[in-house]
Amino acid sequence: MCVAVPGKVIEIDREKDIAKVSVLGNLLNVNVSLIYPEIGDYVLIHAGCALEIVKEDTAKEMEELYKLLEESYEDR
Repeated sequence: MCVAVPGKVIEIDREKDIAKVSVLGNLLNVNVSLIYPEIGDYVLIHAGCALEIVKEDTAKEMEELYKLLEESYEDR
């Protein structure tokens, strides 16, 4: 199963098609050659590539779901 995670674009290097993205409190370098996000956009990331720009409320909802999954895993 493939899972994409949401993240907020913090900065973009257009020459290298790389963006610094905040994902659940971690900063990652993400390839953005498939889409054209702007700083402040939320993107879905899979395998180091941004695949889609999503609305902030959608990204926040997904983040909450991941946190719930993490909590349920920790409760085992």
